[in-house]
Amino acid sequence: MWDRLAASDPGLLRLTAGLRTVTAIALTLAVLGVLRVPVPQLVAGAMTAMVSTFAIREKQRARQAVTLALGLPVALASVSLGALLDQRVLAGDLFFVVLIFCAVYSRRFGDRGTALGLIGFQIYFLSLFVHATTSALPGLCGVICVAFACSATARFLLLPQTPAGTLDRLRRAFRARLAQLIDVQIQLLDAGPEEVDKALEELRTGTARLHETALMIQGRLEDGTSDASVARLLQRRIADAEIAAERLGLLLLTARSAERTHTLTLHLPGAPLPSGGESPVRDEAKDALRRDLRALRLLVLRPAGEASGTALAQVRNRLLGYRDEENLPVASPAVQDVFRGLGETARAALGLRLVLDGPQDESEDSPAAARSREELDAEDAAIEVSEEMSGPKEAEPAGLRRPTTRAAVQVAVGSSLAIAGGEPLSGQRWYWAVLTCWIVFINTASTGEILVKGYRRLLGTILGVVAGIGLAGLVGHHTWTAFALVLVFVFAMFYTAPLSYTLMSFFVTAALGLLYTLLNTYSTEVLVLRVEETALGAACGVIAAALVLPIHTDRRTDELLVEVLDRLTAVTRAAVDQLSGGTGADLVEQARDLDQALADLRGATQPLTHPITPLRSRRDTARYVVALLETCAYHARSLAATAELLPTHPAIAADPRLRGACGRIVHNIEAIAAHVTDTRSSARIETGPSIASMLEPGTLRTPRYGRVTDRVLRHLQRLDEAVSGLARPLGIIPTGTAEPKR
Repeated sequence: MWDRLAASDPGLLRLTAGLRTVTAIALTLAVLGVLRVPVPQLVAGAMTAMVSTFAIREKQRARQAVTLALGLPVALASVSLGALLDQRVLAGDLFFVVLIFCAVYSRRFGDRGTALGLIGFQIYFLSLFVHATTSALPGLCGVICVAFACSATARFLLLPQTPAGTLDRLRRAFRARLAQLIDVQIQLLDAGPEEVDKALEELRTGTARLHETALMIQGRLEDGTSDASVARLLQRRIADAEIAAERLGLLLLTARSAERTHTLTLHLPGAPLPSGGESPVRDEAKDALRRDLRALRLLVLRPAGEASGTALAQVRNRLLGYRDEENLPVASPAVQDVFRGLGETARAALGLRLVLDGPQDESEDSPAAARSREELDAEDAAIEVSEEMSGPKEAEPAGLRRPTTRAAVQVAVGSSLAIAGGEPLSGQRWYWAVLTCWIVFINTASTGEILVKGYRRLLGTILGVVAGIGLAGLVGHHTWTAFALVLVFVFAMFYTAPLSYTLMSFFVTAALGLLYTLLNTYSTEVLVLRVEETALGAACGVIAAALVLPIHTDRRTDELLVEVLDRLTAVTRAAVDQLSGGTGADLVEQARDLDQALADLRGATQPLTHPITPLRSRRDTARYVVALLETCAYHARSLAATAELLPTHPAIAADPRLRGACGRIVHNIEAIAAHVTDTRSSARIETGPSIASMLEPGTLRTPRYGRVTDRVLRHLQRLDEAVSGLARPLGIIPTGTAEPKR
């Protein structure tokens, strides 16, 4: 059960965020309850505790403490100004717009600026929510101080979280998700013709979830490890395990088919598995594969203290033995490839265990296991952390071209529209429109993203209103029962926020219905008004984003696409250069930069791939392009991982001819990037013979002249095909082909 929880919530980040916020609120309510403050101040304390807890996102505890300490005077100043401007409508509105601009603009100063801006805005909103007045101001200031103290207690004493502890939990989550992926691969092996599509979709999901966890670990390495060499070693072992597991899935897909499965099958939603009748994996080979996949899952999950004994040693030795040709069972070439993949994944699992759990018992190692350990030790010794070369920094955009400045202007204009439209709807609760306008701009960068986020918030609000009406009738005026339900909803809000923005909005609105009941201001009309104000705020946000310094979705995705292509070029060129005998580079780091750029592009294309989009052809094109890029990234990662083995692996040697063979791939990537940047570009992609034939006559199945492994050639060939495949959806004409008639 713990492994399932770790896999569903990597690092327990969502669980910790929910528990810490609920603990801070509960502690605040307990203290204020002992002090017998009135209900409005209880509500203010609960909301302040929530804001002061979730606003701080820094990883180091010392920086968190400084930001929390700075947040208190910001909160006190914000609530004081809210109370002083309560009866001055015009001045209050103007100040609110200025505050919103400053809060968004402060994001340019990093996590601390973002947190302080968020605290300032939310506490001013709180003063409007509880109708703060100058007479009630001393009590509110005292409540805010109590809430900040309780937030600090929950963060630093009751539920402490260190970067090292978070990284350790993320590593456990990686193991758990790797084991889940192996489970899915077993299901794929056994799936019948009617079940294979479902198994294939689960394989895609499991592979994506493993990749997501690897990226999360990448983001925590610097703060969570003792030194740079440990971070680099862990990064390398995580990358090896991820690539080996993904390759094993592809080999299983190929074994089920009559022909070699293209990598795109693993990345394109809805892509069918190549037909091949019944699975050719049957009888003894199938039984052996199922047995060994289960054994591999056991080795991945078993803690170091339990991973001892003759039986487990024999299992490990058998799996590692598949790396030697003489130990492969009698089967078809495709099935033998699966057993080879099992051996490589077992080696990656061994490397992962060594870096996570330390030295293991070697007394019962077979020759194959001993050789694998020697290879891993040699790789560890070869990993040196080179001093980072600080090249010239790119000049940041200035003025209105800076993203934070542009967003601040947009949200200020949108908020002004929301105030102008919200006050006629309700002179008391117009601020809901402003809040929605503010929220739809958070973590969005294009008009399409804002539109989708506004739609999701409106849908969640409507559903939350329905729930709030029912709960208000059930709870009535039972104060502490209502607060208990609010705590449940707050936890659910934080736990579901990264998964579904609609669900988060639902829980927020349901909790607000209970808060209105506590403030004796509940009515069905109030909750319906919230829907109206939410719709107005979302509309104002979209209008501001579309008319004021707009960043259209097409422009945003094109910029990110060029960045992905640039990083793909860098990884491919560096990996092939090293495989050709050139100098070494930090290839794993470059590959992770490529993965992060691709993740940003995937997020930016959500407006194009959303189910409600009316442009079906654009949706299919966007999915296809992203899937092709994921295929390219997989092969580039594999090339990078293979290139880093070059100094220590006896089966891999440098081959200078690879540099020339790679020239066409790099040229084509650069031509695509040039076309995306400027549609009038004359660059064309080049077509020609396969990568293998460019080196020497032969086939991929023959030993590669004792110099270059078949795997390197396969990755280059697949990368060449995937890059060329990007031409059609992006409208680029290959050299030597006729332009299609319009």
